[in-house]
Amino acid sequence: MWPWSLAAAAGVLATSWGEYSSGTALWVVVLDLVLGAAGCVLVLALPRRPVMVGLVLGVLAGLAPTGTPPASVGMLGVARHRRFAVAAGVAAVSAVAHILRGWWRPIPGLGLVWWTVLVIVGHAALLGWGALLAAQQALITSLAERARRAEAEQGRRVAEARAAERTRIAREMHDVLAHRLSLLATYAGALEYRPDMPADKLATAAGVIRSTVHQALDELRDVISLLREDDTGPARPVPALADVPALIAESRTAGTPVEVHDELTEPDTLPPVAGRTAYRVLQEALTNARKHAPGKPVTVALGGTRGERLHIAVSNPLAANGGPATIPGTGTGLVGLTERVRLAGGRLDHQAGAGAFEVRAWLPWPA
Repeated sequence: MWPWSLAAAAGVLATSWGEYSSGTALWVVVLDLVLGAAGCVLVLALPRRPVMVGLVLGVLAGLAPTGTPPASVGMLGVARHRRFAVAAGVAAVSAVAHILRGWWRPIPGLGLVWWTVLVIVGHAALLGWGALLAAQQALITSLAERARRAEAEQGRRVAEARAAERTRIAREMHDVLAHRLSLLATYAGALEYRPDMPADKLATAAGVIRSTVHQALDELRDVISLLREDDTGPARPVPALADVPALIAESRTAGTPVEVHDELTEPDTLPPVAGRTAYRVLQEALTNARKHAPGKPVTVALGGTRGERLHIAVSNPLAANGGPATIPGTGTGLVGLTERVRLAGGRLDHQAGAGAFEVRAWLPWPA
């Protein structure tokens, strides 16, 4: 408030000089100068108690002309920091004090009526100016707060996007590698427990292991390429419903009997997202069957038509001993698969009962 106090002091000095030049008694000029200086000091306390200081300055202006500059600054401060109704009340008190001073200390050449008009117009201008400054300050504060919130929201969105991308990559790695590694573990287990198998079957199993490892490495390379923004290499085809026969053939080759009931009509019209999701559902179900019930028959049922829904059902008998999986896993495959199906607009249920484990999924198939 030092600049405002200095401005008020300059007004006090100018007013005192004007009084002295107009022939006012010296002792009156000195008294007015003291009152004006007191008003300049009170201006420094305006930020702490604007209403009280504004009222005191208004009363002070009713005693001496040198009180008008500090009172004007006080009126402006009250209008900036308090509600309009409070500021209007302070302005009314200050205006009445000024009018009374014009009555008992009239200004030469200026009648009381014109002085009253001048006082009212001046206080209205100060009140409006202060309200305008308050509105500008509120707008600046609001914009700053909005910018801070926008920055925080942007940071939150970036963090959520990163988390979603990590989840998507983790789910893709699980879907891609779990199936291949379960096949690899099945054939490796056969070699471990049947070292006396014929040489031709041993060579076949070794060839399947080598082929599975190569496929796993290729698919792992495809997943890692998702992390490379500058990767411009040829993209491998995304698995779809047309790749289901090859997936079932792999499971049969690994020793899992799979019975398929295909009742799909116009499968070529299935949207790519639904086809890819259906492939992942079947892949995860066959992988879990191979882990938890090796060698047990698996039944796959596909049904649906365009304009309705795609229905997938996979069931397999539970292991006789009910023990843990023969091939370790993360235990989150079905959780991620449920989320994947939900994001595709479908629903997935899985339950164990009556000696069998069943996975059912429904996916939208628009017309």
